[in-house]
Amino acid sequence: MARGGRGGGGDSRAYPAARGAAERRAPGGGGAAGGGPGAGPGLDGFDADRDIAALLAARLPGYRTEQEQRLYRLGTLLPPSPAPEGRARPATRADRALLVAWVEGFADATGQSKSSAAWLVDEGTERGSLTLWESGGTPVALAGRSRMLAGTVRVTLVYTPPEFRGRGYGAAVAAEASRAARAQGAAEVLLFADLANPTSNGVYLRVGYEPVADRLLLRRNP
Repeated sequence: MARGGRGGGGDSRAYPAARGAAERRAPGGGGAAGGGPGAGPGLDGFDADRDIAALLAARLPGYRTEQEQRLYRLGTLLPPSPAPEGRARPATRADRALLVAWVEGFADATGQSKSSAAWLVDEGTERGSLTLWESGGTPVALAGRSRMLAGTVRVTLVYTPPEFRGRGYGAAVAAEASRAARAQGAAEVLLFADLANPTSNGVYLRVGYEPVADRLLLRRNP
């Protein structure tokens, strides 16, 4: 819902909430953001805390800022009130074709590769981590959850197709995915949002997310 695998509301755009393909790894398997200036050769892009990214960019000329993201942490969850018409339900295998198309739409909106869309759908459906908001029996919005790591879950893949935007479905499904993460036992629920999308950032704040830190995604100039 902002421009994550970084992961609602105000449904005027697609609303990514996952870092997904924004994370690039340096040769040898180290994290790009953690690879330091020595990881520069052959590195197509990296993301890091704003201050660290600025230092790295100074040591690695030829990179441009591709995206500014904000990390949010869930405080007190505040589901939309009144809620939009409909209800949340887990995605199933019967939704596969629709979900793949939506994840590809999410990738298009966020400038990410679509090559892993089918895998993300199959893996997420198997884990029960994909949530649909359904209105009148028709799916209208999607949100996912990452695997829990060290007690932390990220809300990801928050997406409302263009024809269903402007009705609050994105905010509702993001809040439901956040609730499910807490119910799963997550001590921390996080998401990333593109600072270029003030609508989605505003919605995340309204449903209970609190800003933590800003990060920059830098990409090598072509």
